Amino acid sequence: MAESYIISIDQSTQGTKALLFDQDGMLLQRKDLPHKQMINEKGWVSHDPEEIYQNAVQVVKNLVEASGISKESVKGIGISNQRETSLVWEKETGKAIAHAVVWQCARAAEICRRVEKTGAAEMIRKKTGLALSPYFPASKLAWLKENVEGAEALAKKHALCFGTIDTWLVYRMTHGTSYKTDYSNASRTQLFDIFEQRWDEEICQLFGLDAQDLAEVCDSDSCFGETDLDGFFEKPVPIHSVLGDSHGALFGQGCLEKGMIKSTYGTGSSIMMNIGETPVLSTHGVVTSLAWGMQGKINYVLEGNINYTGAVITWLKDDMELIQSPAETEELCRKAEADDSLYFVPAFTGLGAPYWNSEAKGALIGITRTTRKAEMVCAGVECIAYQIADVVNAMSQDAKTEIQELRVDGGPTRNQYLMQFQSDILNRKVLVPDAEELSGIGAAYAAGRGLGLYGDEVFTRLKRQEYAPKMCEEIRVRKYNGWKDAVKSVLK
Repeated sequence: MAESYIISIDQSTQGTKALLFDQDGMLLQRKDLPHKQMINEKGWVSHDPEEIYQNAVQVVKNLVEASGISKESVKGIGISNQRETSLVWEKETGKAIAHAVVWQCARAAEICRRVEKTGAAEMIRKKTGLALSPYFPASKLAWLKENVEGAEALAKKHALCFGTIDTWLVYRMTHGTSYKTDYSNASRTQLFDIFEQRWDEEICQLFGLDAQDLAEVCDSDSCFGETDLDGFFEKPVPIHSVLGDSHGALFGQGCLEKGMIKSTYGTGSSIMMNIGETPVLSTHGVVTSLAWGMQGKINYVLEGNINYTGAVITWLKDDMELIQSPAETEELCRKAEADDSLYFVPAFTGLGAPYWNSEAKGALIGITRTTRKAEMVCAGVECIAYQIADVVNAMSQDAKTEIQELRVDGGPTRNQYLMQFQSDILNRKVLVPDAEELSGIGAAYAAGRGLGLYGDEVFTRLKRQEYAPKMCEEIRVRKYNGWKDAVKSVLK
């Protein structure tokens, strides 16, 4: 039997990766290309969509050529993408009318204020699961329509496409024949009714957009069209999955059942919990989205985003100069006084989920005469685990589900002290996989399942290191209550 391969394209904020998987779902090879981060004097963050598209094409070519596989053996492509980054392009030419507005960019804040004055903010939250914010594409797309010369006139003629990076890549890769997105990305636009599972015309109108100009929403594992990758493939290859990156990581982690939860440790952290086929609106500071549509079924998630987790380690290194590399933190944590009373609350720009307090300021609380560098670094590491515990506990309350374990990924998971402390504070098992590319893995597994190449056994390919709670209950409760008191002291 001839070999069959799946390629996933993981288009992230910093660059684009192509990953090669064999017919058993094993990751064989990876190639990367970075793209420019454009930040102007106003702090607006932009990406060049044409550069992103060209990199997506090139990185696949580099992967196929480096691996030595035949082009004919590539049976499908999956896409995972940076979420919320938004762009507008001409239907006829496929040319973007401006640079993409990156998810981090808040230039559309005034549009959100304008919508808020209509009294529609709570209606929007109840339909979309998302609090009104310039973080989401609704206001970003409105900003592009209102501020790019000629865009209003083209929009009146229904000559423009409005979308996120996944839709852009699919459109260009299929030479404009496929204008589609998936449920995971649609649910993050703040234009999609997650209960009715359709674009909401009332919300679209509030942002000056027309629902008929938005992409067709499809199951995440469906066929999004075929691509020859600008002539690279002699026979077109089906694009058979699309997932937002956090959703891809949830799927790659095998969190397919209600109550399963993962946390990605990066600069910040995304904690996402599968809540099954029935949506729950949070009352504890997290948001509701669609996980995906797979094989005709919709799953929902609760999600909490934390601004400063891995970024705390960067601050300890670059700004405080307490360490020279993140690898030093583990040894320093083990040298620190085990029963120290020091807490660090990293509210550099306020606090994210589940507190959502933009006025909070950071604090180092509980300094004693025995506080040294080791204790300060340890407090910085432990605040990561405390923040994630806050979100996990909030989700457990919202979903009325007892969480059994936390599946994790990202660079900081290499810190064994942090992973054990996370398990202790949560009082739950923490599982660390032997791979880092979880978003791309999820997209590949979804494509392979959609094509019938993989079954559910593919999720057993990841090997996991397990951390189980060791801390006694009295110490755990005292430490966590101390953290909650520290947070209260900085809330305004």
